[in-house]
Amino acid sequence: MKRFLVTYLAPASVLAEWKKTDPDTRKAAQGKMQAEWKKWMSDHANIFADVGAGVGKTKRVTTQGTSDSKNEIMLYSVVEAESHEAAAKSFEGHPHLQIPQASIEIMEIHALPGMK
Repeated sequence: MKRFLVTYLAPASVLAEWKKTDPDTRKAAQGKMQAEWKKWMSDHANIFADVGAGVGKTKRVTTQGTSDSKNEIMLYSVVEAESHEAAAKSFEGHPHLQIPQASIEIMEIHALPGMK
């Protein structure tokens, strides 16, 4: 089985707008999405090598130093599948995609020679 890094993305502008939603409406929608997410995870538990976690603020390191940076990554996980296509197909219909302009990216993980 091959391993794949999965990143769950959403634009910061969409998340900022979401925070302006009426609190009761937002709470109900979040509860619905969390329930759907838990069901999806349970239904696909066999593909996960690492269920992952949410990620926070970003720092970028270059030869010029370290600085604050931004990206659209909200969460990550690691899955196993026979092929890149099979891994990607597993995420079709994922609840994360209910977020406007959200996406899920799947990248094959290649071990570096001589490293574990």
